[in-house]
Amino acid sequence: MTNSVKTVALLSLLTVFLVLMGNLIGGRQGMIIAFFFAVVMNFGSYWFSDKLVLKMYRARELSPAEHPRLHEMVQRLSRAAGIPMPRLYLVPQSALNAFATGRNPQHAVVAVTEGLLAHLKEEEIEGVLAHELAHVKNRDILVGTIAATMAGAIMLLASMARWGAIFGGGGRDDDRGHPLALILAAVIAPLAAMIVQMAISRTREYKADASGAGCVGTGEGLAKALEKLSSASQRVPMAASQTTGHMMIVNPLSGKSLMKLFSTHPPIEERVARLRGRS
Repeated sequence: MTNSVKTVALLSLLTVFLVLMGNLIGGRQGMIIAFFFAVVMNFGSYWFSDKLVLKMYRARELSPAEHPRLHEMVQRLSRAAGIPMPRLYLVPQSALNAFATGRNPQHAVVAVTEGLLAHLKEEEIEGVLAHELAHVKNRDILVGTIAATMAGAIMLLASMARWGAIFGGGGRDDDRGHPLALILAAVIAPLAAMIVQMAISRTREYKADASGAGCVGTGEGLAKALEKLSSASQRVPMAASQTTGHMMIVNPLSGKSLMKLFSTHPPIEERVARLRGRS
């Protein structure tokens, strides 16, 4: 399935899910409200979801004058990958991580944390950047960003359903959802959000690793970076939302035992082994 088809499928799934949840929460009136909400969400997911993610992490744009070496590196890698150079953003966190976002290669953004720039060697930073540029070239970024928006919307609806069950679940009429249905929706919705994320993440990480290594000419820099990032995430976890965890190069929530059950990333050991040609 191409990423264009995935995008249409995700937006369609978002519409159907929101309408069904609207019916459970508010009956016919809830369905109508949810439909218009879905239209707004679909429009916003395509045009503005990248801006929302950057704002969520308080990322700011890095100018060439501020970090010329990083810009030079991204420019060189972008030429090798055959894509326009994306804008560079800095996330003010000491955790080591990175992600790419945007609706297409012409409107792409690569964001790195302060911790990553401070603690990785140049060849390791190059490997991380090549990985993120591979996501841009493979057009993974729109799918991942829309999935983050979808997950956020589903989690919001789950919260609404829980409060509806607590404060509005005492009765029922023809235009109102059953209290038990509200409770069921509140339980299922977060799981649905995680399933959406898991469905798009694992294989694309392997592909981005391989594409990034091919762009650089070796996978060793990225392999070393992944090992450092994995180790650092246990000591200094990133302040990240579970709705956007799948966008990062390594799972920022891996230090939380519950999140291991819903991991959106392949095991680091397997990724490193593939990069080093041992599997």
